[in-house]
Amino acid sequence: MAKATGSRRIEQMLLRLDERYPEAATALTHEDPLQLLVATILSAQCTDDRVNRVTPPLFRKYPDARAFARADIRELEEMVRSTGFFRNKARNIRECCRGLLERFGGEVPSKLEDLVTLPGVGRKTANVVLGNSFGIPGITVDTHVGRLSRRLGLSRHEDPVKVEFDLMKVIPESRWSTFSMQLIWHGRRVCSSRRPLCGDCFLSDLCPYPARASRKKGRPAPRPRKSGAPAAGTRRRAG
Repeated sequence: MAKATGSRRIEQMLLRLDERYPEAATALTHEDPLQLLVATILSAQCTDDRVNRVTPPLFRKYPDARAFARADIRELEEMVRSTGFFRNKARNIRECCRGLLERFGGEVPSKLEDLVTLPGVGRKTANVVLGNSFGIPGITVDTHVGRLSRRLGLSRHEDPVKVEFDLMKVIPESRWSTFSMQLIWHGRRVCSSRRPLCGDCFLSDLCPYPARASRKKGRPAPRPRKSGAPAAGTRRRAG
């Protein structure tokens, strides 16, 4: 199959991601914007599964921003200890919630420029909350999105903010949030950091990475998976 170029390549990429991951969304368990905000802060350098084990008792003990703002820091640290970097995360959560009380009436704001003024909240966290809680498009650049963006030739940058702005130029705004979640799912299931399954990837004929990797190793590039065949780590849905 001839490689698609430019906007046609992006269009094909988006269509295939929609086919493979039609329901991609954050895996962080939450019931409201505040819970998602806290969970996303905890997810830094931690798996979503681990965060989801920690948050149910955390949210029972601290049901709103006021409760988090008044939390005993040692108790809060102990509750989030298993997520790693627990002292920084506990402090950021408490200070973030104090900021919510002082400036936003205890409610999570729905504007990126407001969210990023809160302690512990960068553009990545803000875009997760905006996209999943408010339906406001935003590109979330975590390690998976950054890695896949570079492999797919959508960005050459390592800095997450620069990657975000590169993607904003080529991905339709209405797709920003969905595209981010789909890349995250693909990065976890197929395009891993150490052993990407290029031969089983439904994007391989649109991606320059397999050829680059093969040249470095002095071997032929893996043949693209046949169109319509399932990628590794995925299952066809019944019906």
